[in-house]
Parts: sequence; C-alpha cells; structure tokens
Amino acid sequence: MDKLCCFKSSYSQLVASRSSSSTGKGKNHEGSIKYGFCLVKGRADHPMEDYHVAKFVQIQGKELGLFAIYDGHLGDRVPAYLQKHLFSNIIKEEEFWQDPARSISKAYERTDQAILSQSTDLGRGGSTAVTAILMNGERLLIANVGDSRAVLSRKGQAEQMTTDHEPNTERGSIENRGGFVSNLPGDVPRVNGQLAVSRAFGDKSLKSHLRSDPDVKNTDIDTDMDILILASDGLWKVMSNQEAVDIARRTRDPQKAAKHLTAEALKRESKDDISCVVIFDRNRLRYCNGVICAEA
Repeated sequence: MDKLCCFKSSYSQLVASRSSSSTGKGKNHEGSIKYGFCLVKGRADHPMEDYHVAKFVQIQGKELGLFAIYDGHLGDRVPAYLQKHLFSNIIKEEEFWQDPARSISKAYERTDQAILSQSTDLGRGGSTAVTAILMNGERLLIANVGDSRAVLSRKGQAEQMTTDHEPNTERGSIENRGGFVSNLPGDVPRVNGQLAVSRAFGDKSLKSHLRSDPDVKNTDIDTDMDILILASDGLWKVMSNQEAVDIARRTRDPQKAAKHLTAEALKRESKDDISCVVIFDRNRLRYCNGVICAEA
C-alpha cells in the first residue's frame, strides 16, 4: 500500500515469495456461514504486502470465526507476523471468554510491543489491521488500526463498522506526541511527511507519534445482518461502502463476491494491493430471482 514515501523498502527473508494473487473459500462446521477471500497485487513495483486470515476453529467446545486483513508498508514482515501471531495472542488473553473486547485491545498493544522489540528481524516497516471474530455465530467483535475497513450489510444497507485512522482526523494526538501532519499539494496527509495513517503496528521510527490501540466494536448478531466485508484501502480508495455491498450481493458465492470486488477495484485503476474477505450468513440472505436482495 502507498502508506509511506521517501524510503526504499526492505522485505522479509523469512517469508517465502508469494503469488501476485490468491483466492479461496471455506465455511463453518454447520455450513451456514461461508467465506471467500481474494488478494491481488497492486501496480507498485514491490512484492505483495497484504496478508489475510479466514478460518473457523474449535476451542474449548466453541466455534470461532477468525477473519483479518493486514496491509503492510515498507515490506511484508510486519503483516506476516500479524497473520501468524495476532489472533493467537488475542485468544491467549486470560479474560478472552469473559471480556473479549478488552482482551482484543490488550493483545493489539502487546503484539505491537513484541513487533517493536524484534525490530532487527522485522525491519522498520508497519501494517494496518482489521480483524473480526465471530463467536459461535452469536457475537461479532471487530477491531482495527489504520485504514483497512470492515463494512456490514444489514438487509443490503451498508454500515461501516470501523473508523479510518487518518492523520488529519487524529492531528491533535499526533501533535501532542511531538509529530506533525504534512498536507503537500497533490499528496495525502502524512505523519511527519511519511505515513498516511495515524495508527499502525510497527513503524518504529515513527512510533512515538503514532498510536496502536484499536477501536473495538462488540455487537450481537441479529437477523438483519447478512454480509460482512473486510478489505484493505486498495478497495476503499476507489469504492464506496454501499457499492461494495451491492457488488457482493450479486452472487450467492462469497469467493466469487471477493473476486468481483477486487476485479472492480482493478477496473477502477486502484494502484494499491487489493485484498478482501467476504463472509455470508446463508440463513439471513434473501434472494429475488436467484439474486440476493434486501427483502424476501
């Protein structure tokens, strides 16, 4: 993603080279909730820096759906680390089952500290994150740092579930920490002229001016919720929340929906890496003549 300027990227020797695109799908144990994902490399001349998680796991007799998009900058080491460690760190929190929202916040902060302490291995890069945990199909917990976004469909109406952490919107916090926000003509606002988000994992050289605490939203699943989309800003820079929901609802297959979203973003000339995970609740979707619609 185009989060930083003025530096040359250094990339992980620890992570195997990756394809310019990947896609896949899965479902929960009952088959009522299905997901699909698609990641496509952007036009920038560097390896793919987006990573994802999409899976269901059984823990202590309970089923968790774990979904995430990690959008890296200055290399792929930090998002690769998050892919491997963030969810396990969340679930290991002692209070996870009693207070999952607080556990998510604590695990985000502790994971960031672990990344900073391993700067020799992880380099000076960073990453955004948007994560979603579906607990037994009854509760949904969404958290994010940066501008990777989660959008929920309620009977076809888009609802943004995350806050984009951008330098202009959090200027006060940045300046209170001794940093500044640049607003150069033809460019997006950047922290200290470098980073285009105000919260991120890693970014050791800027960390004193950044935050890594997430916004967390905890909500019960209700009958109006039918689709959840997680995506990097490579999608959201060229597409509105409602447009993304409308495109996803044109098919019964979440993997096809994810492919359609990335293809449309490419068609609209998005230059960043484009990554998304689409989750369908089959029991709540409504169809009209074979096409998903808002009402039965």
